[in-house]
Amino acid sequence: MELRAELLKSIWYGFTALDLEKSGKVSKSQLKVLSHNLCTVLSIPHDPVALEEHFRDDDDGPVSSQGYMPYLTKYILDKVEEGAFNKENVDELCWTLTAKKNYRPDRSTTTVLPEKDAFRLWCLFNFLSEDKYPLVMVPDEVEYLLKKVCMAMSIELNCVELEDFTSQDVVQRNGFSVWGFLEMMNSGKITRGMDKDITSMAIEEIYREIVGDVLKEGYLWKKGQLRRNWKERWFTLRPSSLAYYSGEDRKECHGNITLDGNCCVEVLPDRDGKRCMFCLKTLSKTYEMSASDTKQRQEWTTAIQTAIRLYVEGKTSLHKDLKLKRREQREQREKRRLDKEEELQRLRALQEEREHKLAELEVLREAQKQAQVLQEQDEQKRREQHEQLHRTLEIQLREAEEARASMQAEMVLKEEEAERQKKRIHELEEMQKHLKEALQLEIKARMDEEAFRYAQTGLLAEEEEKMKALMALQEEQEEYIVKTQREKQELKQEMETKSRALDEAQRQLETVRANRYRVDQDVVAAQRKLRQASTNVKHWNVQMNRLMRPIGPGGMGIILRPTASQMFWGSGFGGKPEWRIWRFCFILSNLSKTWFLQIAFHSFNYALSFCYKNARHVITIHYRPSI
Repeated sequence: MELRAELLKSIWYGFTALDLEKSGKVSKSQLKVLSHNLCTVLSIPHDPVALEEHFRDDDDGPVSSQGYMPYLTKYILDKVEEGAFNKENVDELCWTLTAKKNYRPDRSTTTVLPEKDAFRLWCLFNFLSEDKYPLVMVPDEVEYLLKKVCMAMSIELNCVELEDFTSQDVVQRNGFSVWGFLEMMNSGKITRGMDKDITSMAIEEIYREIVGDVLKEGYLWKKGQLRRNWKERWFTLRPSSLAYYSGEDRKECHGNITLDGNCCVEVLPDRDGKRCMFCLKTLSKTYEMSASDTKQRQEWTTAIQTAIRLYVEGKTSLHKDLKLKRREQREQREKRRLDKEEELQRLRALQEEREHKLAELEVLREAQKQAQVLQEQDEQKRREQHEQLHRTLEIQLREAEEARASMQAEMVLKEEEAERQKKRIHELEEMQKHLKEALQLEIKARMDEEAFRYAQTGLLAEEEEKMKALMALQEEQEEYIVKTQREKQELKQEMETKSRALDEAQRQLETVRANRYRVDQDVVAAQRKLRQASTNVKHWNVQMNRLMRPIGPGGMGIILRPTASQMFWGSGFGGKPEWRIWRFCFILSNLSKTWFLQIAFHSFNYALSFCYKNARHVITIHYRPSI
């Protein structure tokens, strides 16, 4: 926004220079040329059709500044990028346009400033002028600028001549215009006939300081980073950088130090034959420099610290900041002046009001004299009334004394009642305290009960897990018991192993379950039933061998297809597969939820047994040759 405001100041001069008739309007052909030149110096692409399309309803008629501003903003200023162009070129373009029309100094005099100095003063005027159009500079800013120029020339400002210019009515009402300012500078009364070269050097110095944002310039000795030798360089300090050149013509730049919040300046003691040393520290490097004297070192360190402060505060120009501060000071002075005038007016109003009140007071004094006579008459009447009132008050006082005595007796009773109420309240508070303690104890008991319930739940879960483990061990034991039907000796050994495992699991569950004894009894009963079942098997094998006979038509039986082992062992088949129907007998025994079915066949010297386990639906067939 600051860059756009500065550009608009210069462009405003260019636009008004094209307004030859001072009607506030410029022809479209001239605006095309102005727009093309602005795009060239601002380094942005130029659209020659944009102006025609923007003002297509105006035909070839002139365009006012208000009408040109939307086009200027949309097609030119919105495309401007800071750092992509040289602002001095823009100022030179606008100065060339406006100087041909408005700047006509008297060339016959010897005090006329050169064209380049006039251009720089014009740029300084634009920088310090107020942000309103037409552009003017207040007398305070003019005095500030002239003091800077005179200080650069080492002379004092001629305040008498300046007051002659500022006392003019036009200047008092509107401020300085740039052409009036240049006329004052060309008169030579301010510069006191100083040599033109000195004046030019002073104007250039102030121009670079204010417009070019140069905080300080001058020669310093700098120590090299690689060769570590000392060389004299021309340094130029700006708010964001410190550049150094071979000479003050600034043609060959040897380096540019970027300044930020991480930089700092330190004063160094004299060494290496150099005096007045100081260093600039950045994040990556440390630059050692030497000034000509202590004053120069102090000025350079202060200027660099100012540049770093401006960067930290987010400001790009010292003089813009100073300009805003001076403007605020002027506004405060103006505000104080207005407040003082208001105070004077208020004092005048108070004085008039005081005089008016004094006149009223005289009238009141006359009225008071008349009222005093009436007051004496009324005083006599009031005395009589007062005596009568006094007698009445004495009667009322006696009655009040009697009432007060009765009230005191009543107050004593009330105080006794209040003491009883206080005792009752104290007892109630004590009772409430005990109730709170009992409630806290009950809450704590409930919390303990809840914790015990959680612990009990954990123990029940642990008991359930142990029960599952015991059931798994019991199932494994039952599987091993089933296998004892054929290999009794092996089953006994396995039963001993599983019994030891079962005893170990039962010892772990001793604190959880109290019925271990019943489980042991069940195991003993199962072993007893196993022995009984083995005895029954032997008995029923004998009975089945005795009762077994072929089954006729319609009888119960089973059809078996001979297997390879039957064909090998049987001699009655003659080496060929053959179907036979035989009567069989079921022998059933119930042991630990498992049913055993044993079928004995004695045909062809074979014995066949089935084992059916109901839980897993598995049928096991064993073939054993009989002897």
